[in-house]
Amino acid sequence: MRNLFFRSASPSPSNSPSRSTIPPSSPRRSFSDSLMEENIEVAQTLITKWDSSDDSSYTKIISLFRDDRREAKLYLKCVKDLQSAMHHFVNSQETSAEKLITAQTLMQAAMKRLEKEFYQILSDNRENLDAETVSSSRSSESRASTPRTSTRSSVSDLESESEDESTALEGEHVSHIPMEDLKSIADCMISAGYGKECVKIYKIVRKSNMDEALYHLGVEKMTLSQVQKMDWNVLETKIKNWLNAFKVTVKTHFYGERLLCDHVFSTSDSIRESCFTEISKEAATTLFSFPELVAKCKKSPEKMFRTLDLYQAISDLWPEIESIFSFESTSAVRSLGVNSLIKLGEAVRTMLEDFEAAIQKDHSKTAVPAGGVHPLTRYVMNYITFLTDYTEILADIFADYPLTLQTPLPEAYFGCYDVDESPISVRIAWLVLVLLCKLDGKAELYKDVALSYLFLANNLQYVVAKIRNSTNLKYLLGDYWVGKHESKVKQYAGNYERMGWSKVYASLPENPTADISSDQAKKYFKQFNAAFEEVYKKQSTWVVTDSKLRDEVKVTVAKKLVPVYREFYEMHRVGLRKECGVDSLVRYAPGNLDNYLSDLLYGDSGAGSVSSSFSTSSSSSRGR
Repeated sequence: MRNLFFRSASPSPSNSPSRSTIPPSSPRRSFSDSLMEENIEVAQTLITKWDSSDDSSYTKIISLFRDDRREAKLYLKCVKDLQSAMHHFVNSQETSAEKLITAQTLMQAAMKRLEKEFYQILSDNRENLDAETVSSSRSSESRASTPRTSTRSSVSDLESESEDESTALEGEHVSHIPMEDLKSIADCMISAGYGKECVKIYKIVRKSNMDEALYHLGVEKMTLSQVQKMDWNVLETKIKNWLNAFKVTVKTHFYGERLLCDHVFSTSDSIRESCFTEISKEAATTLFSFPELVAKCKKSPEKMFRTLDLYQAISDLWPEIESIFSFESTSAVRSLGVNSLIKLGEAVRTMLEDFEAAIQKDHSKTAVPAGGVHPLTRYVMNYITFLTDYTEILADIFADYPLTLQTPLPEAYFGCYDVDESPISVRIAWLVLVLLCKLDGKAELYKDVALSYLFLANNLQYVVAKIRNSTNLKYLLGDYWVGKHESKVKQYAGNYERMGWSKVYASLPENPTADISSDQAKKYFKQFNAAFEEVYKKQSTWVVTDSKLRDEVKVTVAKKLVPVYREFYEMHRVGLRKECGVDSLVRYAPGNLDNYLSDLLYGDSGAGSVSSSFSTSSSSSRGR
């Protein structure tokens, strides 16, 4: 046997008659030559079996990697061995051209088959190759510490499988098998010099998947002209849809595609970069261009919050975006994201300036009926409350744009609070101050001074309540601010009480128990009746919107008025009892005053006017 494989390549001369009759032998083959020839023969058998160019072959409808995974492993091994044989014969000095032609023909047939299998795997597993399944598979694989605990089922695992291992394939994660098969085929084709064909198929199929995914998410390419012509309600709907699509696309489609490219083409950095860039760049450009288009539209305060939503969406996912699009060839996508943030930030700063200007330019000359909360107060405070939901984003947007004031804010706004460390607090406090200054001017629209103070009390109370009940607003302005302005509300309420009820207080004698004549007593009763009825009629339509403040105001009035009137009433009621018409003169019992006062400050839903014929008899006493 040894002589068969290792005899000399040239014949030895011999004078023996028996040997001289043997014809000259052909060049002797080495052991490696024989082994390589055997590799070609084995490969020829299997590759020919699965040759997809044979129209009559059942391989037209059967997938090697799906229907016969054991043979798929052997197929890849045969291709690898065939490649080794080709390298061997190319480098051999004594090589038959026929062998190389045969090997090359087989390699072309094998690559054609692998192209078909690669395409089939990509097409059949569109739903199984998303970010969630891909990342789960990668995590599962990384946790496998030994071959025994690993459940690898790819054709790249060239060890023989037992029946138990084949059964375990069915329980493997749905994305793990196609991922490993794709990688095995890609490695094989790239190694054989057919990477271009493999990459072309991958790009076509996966880009189609990406485009289809964005289409179903409602992402469409738009121009600035189209966006600018949209009605705000339509554009707002587009923004809402984009916000949802952006999160899904970045975290699922782009992320999943990057993972898949990195895994399938792990042997070539340039190929995986090229694939990911060509598959994702157009979709990413379409997706990332939209926020910048919105930012370039006409600005108005109503667009503020959707603009902040766009900024926050990009900002929140920026670490993922930088990681996914880290290739140099995808730097344009990162630039689009940065430009979107810049333009959105500029839009937010402009809209906040416009919002402040709108407050200052409010020239409505109609006083709010009953001294209630002004619509401007409600609008501004609701707007500011919503703004504080974006405190972190606003801090980022205004980080390099501090508020410049000609004079610093009053100390009462912050007390010991270090405003320099919180520029957003300064901006919010400034907006509130602009509003309060505007309200001071609107209070002058009331001809009745008491009503103007009631208006200020109502509106400042609304502002304070909004800030107190908002965690973000209270944090930004602080307890000191709230306490200071709560005191001011009480001050306004006290001014209303003094100005609005001073005439009623003055209608009674300073000393209600003093000994005076019946004529003087009658005079005081008449004064009181006229003053009380005038004030009651006027204030029956006034309102205090905050229930706690309303009760406090009425209690204050009652404590000052009712005890004095009760003393005067009890002192002179008996002396006037015998005189004719005393019931029409003494119209109000002390208990009735409490009832009347309790009906005030509810606005138009209040009690209305006091009847001049009101009797103090128990049958006509008012109850609530």
